[in-house]
Amino acid sequence: MYLLGFLAAYYLSYYRRHRLQWTKDDLSDALFYCVLGVIGGGRIGYMLFYDFASLVDNPLSLLYIWKGGMSFHGGVIGVVLACWILARRKGINPFDLGDFVLPAMPIGIGLGRLGNFINGELWGKPTNADWGVIFPAIDLQARHPSQLYEMLLEGLVLFIILWWFSAKPKPRMTMIGLFLLGYGLARFTVEFVRVPDSHLGYLLFDWMTMGQILTLPMMLIGSFMLIYGYKKNIIPNYSNQQSHQS
Repeated sequence: MYLLGFLAAYYLSYYRRHRLQWTKDDLSDALFYCVLGVIGGGRIGYMLFYDFASLVDNPLSLLYIWKGGMSFHGGVIGVVLACWILARRKGINPFDLGDFVLPAMPIGIGLGRLGNFINGELWGKPTNADWGVIFPAIDLQARHPSQLYEMLLEGLVLFIILWWFSAKPKPRMTMIGLFLLGYGLARFTVEFVRVPDSHLGYLLFDWMTMGQILTLPMMLIGSFMLIYGYKKNIIPNYSNQQSHQS
């Protein structure tokens, strides 16, 4: 699913490459940096946010990727750092690069959630709904297929919104803001029917999960970037930015 997500992001970005006046080599560089950011940031984020005790007991557990454990929020931080470094090397504004790559990201997120469903992990709470799914490795209760809810909201719906929003040039950083706000709302909502990590449980007010706690700053930052972006109303002139190979 990661591989399919990276390939989809590459070809969708290729379709929009004229926005940055980029070549195939530039896109390949961006893909390489984003892969490192997603995987490295996702793994480090999981260990810091969800399994810090294991990291303290055995720092090498950070490398145990075959045991699973990837954090979306960590992956976002990793991609932000990767894009910042790449933008500096390419001589473009980091926010312009972020606005360029983000419309393609929800496809990868949706595929990742589909992978969660196939693996029978990150399941939802018990339900009497007709669409409830039984995960035999857990129990024989019909549960909310929360992975599919996230696939639809964080993946398909968010992709449609961002792709539509990006049809015409928008003020700098507003695409990033819309992504953060849209993902945050989707994730925060689905967490109500998703079972929290067993070793963490509910962390605030006996109902708020780690996923919701980590999503709150995303929504706040996203809202700020949307408001600030439209207030400044800086429409990047990509034709004046010279891309180069490093």
